[in-house]
Amino acid sequence: MVDQATVVQKYFPNLAEDQYSRLAALVPLYKALNQKVNVISRKDIDNLTIRHVLHSLAIGAFYNFKAGTTIIDIGTGGGFPGIPLAIIFPDIQFTLIDGTGKKIRVATEVIEQIGLDNCKAIHQRAEYCTETYNYVVARAVTRLAGLVKLAFPLIHNKSTNALPNGLITLKGGTLTDEIAEVSKSHYIEEHALEKKFQEEYFKTKQLIYVQK
Repeated sequence: MVDQATVVQKYFPNLAEDQYSRLAALVPLYKALNQKVNVISRKDIDNLTIRHVLHSLAIGAFYNFKAGTTIIDIGTGGGFPGIPLAIIFPDIQFTLIDGTGKKIRVATEVIEQIGLDNCKAIHQRAEYCTETYNYVVARAVTRLAGLVKLAFPLIHNKSTNALPNGLITLKGGTLTDEIAEVSKSHYIEEHALEKKFQEEYFKTKQLIYVQK
């Protein structure tokens, strides 16, 4: 069993104690909630720290954001990557959406239990969202071209960060074909997570940024 505090502090050594406490609280909280509403597979729930929490935090290992930035997590499921990111970025406002009500109920329960006031979960599909944000984040939602189509209407044009507004998504496997499907007019960055994380799980994981 991976020790939550050790693995998070290994890669994020400068967080506050209350942030470490909230991140550590996610493991027993999700395990308890998953007994009632199955939103995470049995294999993954037993490896929640690496496969969900740390995987979500990978976005924060590559990019930083100014206070006041707004981020929407589409297809959040039970709250990933939005909830772990909201913990390490307390001055950023996160909106989590998903089209499945039971998943949003789990995310809402977690947000309330750990006392996150910069994060809210809404039962909504991305196609029907009318608000706009600096960034869209997503984790293993759909192929990149389809994700860009969903995300870009939700991204406004006023950039305040060094990283221009856009889509940041976590994916696995070989992405050559998916990237080729996206219009060449879009600037794309691809980052291998194994450059930041030593655990075996990250060897096939990628972070993709698509600038609007």
